[in-house]
Amino acid sequence: MTFYEMLEQVITLLQRHGRLSYRALKVQFELDDDRLDLLKDELLYAQYPIADDNGRGLVWTGEPGGVQEPAPPQSTQHPGAQQDQPTQAEPPTEHRSPDAERRQLTVMFCDLVESTQLSGQLDPEDYRELVRTYQRVCTEVIQRYDGYIAQLLGDGLLVYFGYPQAHEDDAHRAVRTGLGIVAAMGDLNTRLKQAKGVQLVLRVGIHMGLVVVGAMGSGDRQEQLALGETPNIAARIQGLAASNTVVMSEAAYRLVQGYFDCQDLGAQALRGVAEPIAMYRVLSESGATSRLDVAQTRGLTPLVGRESEVTLLLERWEQAKARHGQVVLLSGEAGIGKSRLVQVLKDHVANEPYTRWECRSAEYSQNTALFPLVDLFQRILQFETGDTPDEKVGKLEHVLSQYRLPLQESVPLFAPALVQFDGNR
Repeated sequence: MTFYEMLEQVITLLQRHGRLSYRALKVQFELDDDRLDLLKDELLYAQYPIADDNGRGLVWTGEPGGVQEPAPPQSTQHPGAQQDQPTQAEPPTEHRSPDAERRQLTVMFCDLVESTQLSGQLDPEDYRELVRTYQRVCTEVIQRYDGYIAQLLGDGLLVYFGYPQAHEDDAHRAVRTGLGIVAAMGDLNTRLKQAKGVQLVLRVGIHMGLVVVGAMGSGDRQEQLALGETPNIAARIQGLAASNTVVMSEAAYRLVQGYFDCQDLGAQALRGVAEPIAMYRVLSESGATSRLDVAQTRGLTPLVGRESEVTLLLERWEQAKARHGQVVLLSGEAGIGKSRLVQVLKDHVANEPYTRWECRSAEYSQNTALFPLVDLFQRILQFETGDTPDEKVGKLEHVLSQYRLPLQESVPLFAPALVQFDGNR
């Protein structure tokens, strides 16, 4: 099979199934890493309606049964031409994604409160610089969670989660972004009050629903905008939120329930929306880090068919108690019950004296050095959102002193990382 014959088969499979993992491609076509990389480069570089799914596989983003890859370049050499004459290849046919696509999107709308009054208090140049600073602070938080800023509407921001790159936890990312923006505004207001004697107040609204997203406008003024009622509802929800709060619809709440502590605001009538919509104010993260943590509050079903694995874990625990250190690695495909096995061990040792340190990574923290350890230490130190840097350092000193560590040497090692990364969770 030639390379281009394999290319056509891969495109056909993507059109038929919608997505293919890189592991499946390696097995199906017996590819080594170099040939897989070559295949990926050709598919992604040649402007096919194909996207990389966060390094896990390929996703077909065009219409089912779309345009196929043209035949491999053929030599255009005339039969009577010299043998050493260079061959010419026809330029590849350009493949374009559809003009618009239907998506389930989580939309966040963030807006300053009483910005008109604030603009009257400041010189236009000072107000412009203030808004630019506000936008920069918000953008840093939005990019941390891979949000897409569709529009910067002066003092308002329209943000999409799930476009152009979709994630399984886009609703979670939107809520964490909202909380992160509110926390970042607190730090910014401290500086603004000292420098200019003003403070910024904002509101955040979040809604999830079906949209059609694509290019709008003409010429040089084109934007990728999501059309439908979802962005409008997000803006309406923002308008009903209290100052410096994050409010979401029931549609978004169902996706994040248990991961955040929320206050039920009841069903609210929104202008232009036929039926009232239940809304929830986000108070803080609940501390749950996985679906298992959330499901545990409602009760777990019995674990079936894992007797040998459970026995092995309990044997290793007994050996650890006998001062024989143990390391256990659980690996396997997603959804086969790794976390459930760990939970069985937690339940077994719940009434025994032990210290458990639990670290977790997160996709949106992949650019944050040592995030699992920093997150662990912040939980041990019980940092609160409203803690000042001095209060955080005080908590750190108190804990370190319990371990009789010299504060002059240990605090400078821990404090910069813990204070710097607080709020990045």
